[in-house]
Amino acid sequence: MSVSSILFISFVILLLFNVPIGLSLGVSSVIAMIAAGLPLDMFPMQVYANIGKFALLAIPFFILAGNTMEKAGISEKLINMANKFVGHRKGGLAIVGVVTSCFFAAISGSGPATVAALGVILIPAMIKARYPAGMSSALMATAGSIGIIIPPSIAFVVYGAISGVSIGKIFIAGIIPGILMGIALIIASLIIVKKMDIEQQEKATLKEKLQAFKEAFWGLMMPVIILGGIYGGFFTPTEAAAVSAVYGILVGLFIYRTITIKDLYQLMVDSALGSAIVMFIVACAGFFAWFITTQGIAQMASNLLLTVAGNKFMFLIIINIILLIAGCFIEANSALYIFTPIMLPVALALGYDPIALGVVMTVNLAIGQVTPPVGVNLYVACGISKISLKEISKSVGPFVIASVVVLLLITYLPEIILFLPNFMKL
Repeated sequence: MSVSSILFISFVILLLFNVPIGLSLGVSSVIAMIAAGLPLDMFPMQVYANIGKFALLAIPFFILAGNTMEKAGISEKLINMANKFVGHRKGGLAIVGVVTSCFFAAISGSGPATVAALGVILIPAMIKARYPAGMSSALMATAGSIGIIIPPSIAFVVYGAISGVSIGKIFIAGIIPGILMGIALIIASLIIVKKMDIEQQEKATLKEKLQAFKEAFWGLMMPVIILGGIYGGFFTPTEAAAVSAVYGILVGLFIYRTITIKDLYQLMVDSALGSAIVMFIVACAGFFAWFITTQGIAQMASNLLLTVAGNKFMFLIIINIILLIAGCFIEANSALYIFTPIMLPVALALGYDPIALGVVMTVNLAIGQVTPPVGVNLYVACGISKISLKEISKSVGPFVIASVVVLLLITYLPEIILFLPNFMKL
């Protein structure tokens, strides 16, 4: 049996036995490494090499910033602001859910974190307003997936570290696709609730709207500081992550005053645990990617993909199919490490922009966060609404279709992705 067969068969077997994805990647790589006769001391060396990158320092800082702003109560303030502006419309709470997800995505950089922070408030509120529990949960799960598309995005940081493209460029490239996905989800929601007897709220006064905006202002400033600092040339994406973490702590302590000095210890612990989970996956996935690259497996797969695809149109169809299926079983960061070394050389050979490829891959994997059986956002939403995976899976279909429409649009019109980077001459 060839080394590549041992690698992928052991990986699949471990997944079937429900072994966590990071551990599956690491163990299967070690098994294949032994089969290839490579010394085991290469494993810790490569693991350290994978996580010892300056760009990846952004991950723990963005996680800390997201946790801090959640603890500071920014999620409630964002929801209240959106509710005052659009909550009175039919389907208003659905719109509020999507809009606040877009705003919170620009703070957390994580899909599950966005669902958890907003869903705990919005899902019960939607159910109380007579929205079906399945539809409410499915909408928030899908809207939460925007968390890895709109910057700052942990997935974009990972793709940048793998591919070598500018993280600043791919951050700005994710803004329009993220907004388009939000619009698509709003349209899908309004179509679904059109014939429902949904409870509507009273229209807020101008004074109430201004007050809500004032309360949410400091939270809204975080993405402005992050992106403005990067594109203004004041700091790198990694430094921006550190600045955002400090900003979040200062806002929570001295402006909103919802965080105390005592809370900081638990915030650090929670952020360290969240960072450890992500970095463990990155370390093992990075070793897996290193192994398939050094053993020539990635090159063989790239050559096969180039031969089968033949042209850019077919290549894009194939990668979308592969990634949509992979997203059902593998979380985003792992999938990026596995598929980027295979797909990026083919994209470059066919003249497809690497920034556009990174966004297309990430949007595919964002959709994967709401597709069973491993759609992590679905499980977070189910935990909040206390419904079964089967029930939420029945309701998520229209939102997945809306997301796929956006995916196809940006895939075959990469100018949409590249408009802002080109406009800003990044």
